[in-house]
Amino acid sequence: MNNTLIFERLWGITNQLRQKLETRFELSLDPSTQSLQEYSSSDGNVKGTLQAFTGQEIDWLVHSHLRNLGQSQFNTMRLTVWLNSYIRVPHLAIELSVLPNALFYYIDYIPRTDLICDLEYLDRYYEPVNQTYLSLQANPDLSLFTSKNLYIRQFQSPISLCYTCSPTEDMLNLIETLAHEMLERWLLWIDEAEPVSEDARTALTERDLFMRRTSAECDPGNKFAAQILGQELTDKLVRSLWGGDRVQQ
Repeated sequence: MNNTLIFERLWGITNQLRQKLETRFELSLDPSTQSLQEYSSSDGNVKGTLQAFTGQEIDWLVHSHLRNLGQSQFNTMRLTVWLNSYIRVPHLAIELSVLPNALFYYIDYIPRTDLICDLEYLDRYYEPVNQTYLSLQANPDLSLFTSKNLYIRQFQSPISLCYTCSPTEDMLNLIETLAHEMLERWLLWIDEAEPVSEDARTALTERDLFMRRTSAECDPGNKFAAQILGQELTDKLVRSLWGGDRVQQ
């Protein structure tokens, strides 16, 4: 299957998900990412886009892709949604990539509490995905992806769906189905969530921001991006992932 067609198919999936989000939430483009709606490497071989949105319920939503036009590697996209502190529903993370002769996907709910101690939270938000997690592990067409980076492994939840697979139509359909299922379940949780007390929101906001910033800055892919895009542009992209230059508060 043609890599360009695969990339466009995966990017189309993220656009479908974003459309659902825009239907559900009132979102505004943060001006700090205006200059990143179209960017490229100095030789023009790598192009990308990054947009970040905020809203009353959404603290920081990032929809982005980075595409290497000259080679088959380092083609990736993400849709991450960080909620405001009015509820404790997990954040949503989706990353899809086209690798040489393979696909990569990571779909996860980012916990907002210590799952070892908060068993009610674990049962409520992670037990419903456990069977999906186990069935994917038993799928012979999927290869579990285990990051070599210690922080990345710590960041992922116990039901993290993180695999590589062959770029077949069946696998593309599987990724699309999983992404929509995870989003629809997450939206239902938001509709049913109890509000967080006012006195607990500051601590939750600080924890969320720390996780968002640390996960962006500790991404092992940053060093490869810097080699392709230069350090200045890479630093701006990393800041935009966590909202370091954000305008709206």
